[in-house]
Amino acid sequence: MGVKFFCLLVVSALIAYYIYSPLPENVEEPWKLMLLNAVLRTVRHVATLMEKLGLVHYMDVLKAFVNIQHTAPVSDEKVTVTDTEFNHVPVRLYIPKEQSDALKRAVIYVHGGGWCLGSAAVKSYDLISRWTSERLNAVVVSVDYRLAPKYCFPVPFEDVYSVAKYFLQSSILEKYNVEPSRICIAGDSAGGNLAAAVTQQLLVDPDVKAKFKIQALLYPALQTLDLELPSYQDNKNMPVLPKSLVIRFYSEYITSDESLFKALETNQHVSAEFNHLFKFVNWSKWLPERFKKGHIYTVQSHRNSKIGQKYAGLLDPRTAPLLVDDIKLQGLPLTYVVTCQYDILRDDGIIYVSRLRKAGVPVVHEHAENAVHGGITFISGPISLNLGYRMANNYIEWLNKNL
Repeated sequence: MGVKFFCLLVVSALIAYYIYSPLPENVEEPWKLMLLNAVLRTVRHVATLMEKLGLVHYMDVLKAFVNIQHTAPVSDEKVTVTDTEFNHVPVRLYIPKEQSDALKRAVIYVHGGGWCLGSAAVKSYDLISRWTSERLNAVVVSVDYRLAPKYCFPVPFEDVYSVAKYFLQSSILEKYNVEPSRICIAGDSAGGNLAAAVTQQLLVDPDVKAKFKIQALLYPALQTLDLELPSYQDNKNMPVLPKSLVIRFYSEYITSDESLFKALETNQHVSAEFNHLFKFVNWSKWLPERFKKGHIYTVQSHRNSKIGQKYAGLLDPRTAPLLVDDIKLQGLPLTYVVTCQYDILRDDGIIYVSRLRKAGVPVVHEHAENAVHGGITFISGPISLNLGYRMANNYIEWLNKNL
């Protein structure tokens, strides 16, 4: 009996040690977050092992895990949900059943997942789109863009852009009884990246007459230039999105060449000819003092890396919406940006807020002091977070007031 008890004690201690992750004191529901992070970390470990054994690609393991959360397009008494295609791109369409002669509002939603994972059919994304449609009596178009590494840049961007242009046609808006002046594009994480990039491009597209009234960017990834911002340094080992995973996502999105991954790891992926772009992400200029936390900005020295030349998409504004001149930000719609204190992408969003305001764009910035990356994706499943529900409710309420 004593041996069995001792073995149980040792196993329990090892499990507790594996689950435990040091977290900031003000993080809400820490043990839930630790358990969630342990699950995600285990999936990544399995993916790494299977890839090293030559059995399967790393991202295929992560995709299989995410795909467990897929849900069918189920209509209810409030919303009709269907899977269809807009301009040959799969979308999940939500149409409210409430009868009204008034034109409806509309939201194009772009899911996150590092350009490599996720789907409009994932339960949390289905929920956020369903709730948006119900509460706003709005048409919601959730885009199922093609994913890397099978479809690298610019395919995911082009898919979202194609859906946006298709939906913004007067004939399509009329078909779905949508008011042309009350349309939003929104997205989280990599979806926020795609939403921001599409909005910039549509602004100067002469073929598109209807424009977005607002855009909502939830903890977006917005630049690939400097992967040593204060938030990258402080949050590189935080739950959900550690730096190693961010780098893997970026490298898979651009190319399967391992040399890019290695260059991104050391922040040596930019050649000297692109040094002029650093002014757009110079955090010593664009970050408020409280986010600098004693970090000292170092002027970027000339580098010898040829990666930036070899893979031009890495520094393309369609990949990195922060890397555009202020004049290309002017005229963007009212923008809602959510950032999280313990998120590696925090400073991307804050810098964009600062630059948009300087360009004269009206911005609402909501900063979650006690949050890690990925809030609204944790509103379903066995490990849901109160923070996720609050973030989702705040987002929908902001849409309701401003769309």
